[in-house]
Amino acid sequence: MDTIFFIASKIIWAVISPDSLIVLLGISAWLALVFGWHKISRRISALCAFLLLVIGFLPIGEWAISPLENRFVANAALPAQVDGIIVLGGAMVPYHSQAWNQVQLGGGADRITNFLYLANLYPSAQLVFTGGSGAVTEQEYKEAEIAQILFDQLGLSQRAIIYESESRNTFENALNTRRLLSPGADEKWLLITSAFHMPRSIGVFCQQDWPIQPYPVDYHSKKGDLMRVEFNFVDNLGNLNTAIKEWVGLISYRITGKTSRLLPGDQSYCGAA
Repeated sequence: MDTIFFIASKIIWAVISPDSLIVLLGISAWLALVFGWHKISRRISALCAFLLLVIGFLPIGEWAISPLENRFVANAALPAQVDGIIVLGGAMVPYHSQAWNQVQLGGGADRITNFLYLANLYPSAQLVFTGGSGAVTEQEYKEAEIAQILFDQLGLSQRAIIYESESRNTFENALNTRRLLSPGADEKWLLITSAFHMPRSIGVFCQQDWPIQPYPVDYHSKKGDLMRVEFNFVDNLGNLNTAIKEWVGLISYRITGKTSRLLPGDQSYCGAA
């Protein structure tokens, strides 16, 4: 069932993602023109042009992603000691790393830099990297394997790091890691992932009966400047894709019972005081 969910989520997202929808609208306008449906073609073309202008000039992706990034406070007070630190995959590009024989980092590199910071801050904490491959056709390229190479290069070879390499999504991150570690009820753990992704991640860990303290990083929205108008189509479209994908993930995870609640936050999750 987990495999069906994984494959179905990839197929559905390939169709409903904002960039795919714009392409489909463009193709539809062209086909309507080919078949002589000129009125329909003009309407679709006008809609496509309108969307391109709106996305190009307005940071609507940030409007959608900001509520997610603000569910948990940034730089919250840290405990004196923790038993372990978990970082979710999503910062590395396994295929390119192996193809070029060199570690390649992607857009979520803040997850790794903050993991290194907390690893130094808590020298006795158990370190965990969880992440396999989120691609349907490239399961042989594991992010955890690339992470091990990177951490060894950065001087963490002396630390006992646990690498979980079989998970394909956030649900499996939590499920597989809990099975590996069997954490005690009184243990304190930190979770590192992108701020927009933290609500869904915390919800999954709570559903696995694992209260864990969030440490959100990798912010995408410009705090205090969300109402600006400027042309930045590439970044705006990228943020919109990220935001819509995460909201769809939150809803689908809640419907399928993978999270404890739809939108966990500082005052409404399993680790809240």
